[in-house]
Amino acid sequence: MPLSMPRTKILEPNTVNLTLAHSPDSDDAFMFYALATRKIPTGSLQFTHHLEDIETLNRKARQGAYDITAISFHAYAYLADQYLLLASGASFGDGYGPLIIGRARLGPKDLQGKRIAIPGQMTTACLVLRLYEPKAILIEVPFDQILQTVASGEADAGVVIHEGQLTFGAHGLKKLADLGEWWKRETGLPLPLGGNAIRRSLPLEIQREVNKALKTSITFALEHRQEALEYALEFARGLDPASGDQFVSMYVNHWTLDCGPVGRQAVQTLLDRAHTAGIIPDRIQAEFEG
Repeated sequence: MPLSMPRTKILEPNTVNLTLAHSPDSDDAFMFYALATRKIPTGSLQFTHHLEDIETLNRKARQGAYDITAISFHAYAYLADQYLLLASGASFGDGYGPLIIGRARLGPKDLQGKRIAIPGQMTTACLVLRLYEPKAILIEVPFDQILQTVASGEADAGVVIHEGQLTFGAHGLKKLADLGEWWKRETGLPLPLGGNAIRRSLPLEIQREVNKALKTSITFALEHRQEALEYALEFARGLDPASGDQFVSMYVNHWTLDCGPVGRQAVQTLLDRAHTAGIIPDRIQAEFEG
């Protein structure tokens, strides 16, 4: 797939084709189900879907590859000049989130100087780990290889996202910390993990229509849960239907429909703390459409 996609194209009067990128994960598949399968009307908008892992999407967003793209909130710190955040479609962990896992039980102080596998430098999981333990040694590993990397001893611990949050025990690994739980204790806020961003250069009315279409797609999935889950399970790695339902429930909920004032505060708090800690170079103001 090319690194750079064509800009917005007007196909015919009042019809706009937009590139829409998201990850091939069960929670994203669930929320985009109605759009991907054309279950809902989208007016003048037509979407061309692209599926790639979140760290690839983070990198491509820095190149301005897509009109609308899923990103990590960490990555937004480097994209705010090109993209606005959408109020719908975000994933928050309210008292839960990415897990630090290991072969043996280690306390928080034991992680200093340890080799910890991360699923990408621009992921929010990496950012929160750096806030949690600044002295860890980070080893970048594809997200779907972290469990194996830790189990084999190539890393002392790892941060797992996606289905790995539910399947790590099958690899003989133990939960060392829940970064979403830690964040909730520290801030009283849900942990903002990833969201959807839209190109700033698009006309305001298109930005609003995209946010409306995404919110409608999420609403459709929640109201037609069984059929949306069956579709989402096609993208679930190693999850049975019950676990797939559990995972989708964790990250597609009322926060996903609209992040609201508390969600916006959580995103801003994350960016502010990252700047204060010296992880991101500039103070970024989170701006939302919707």
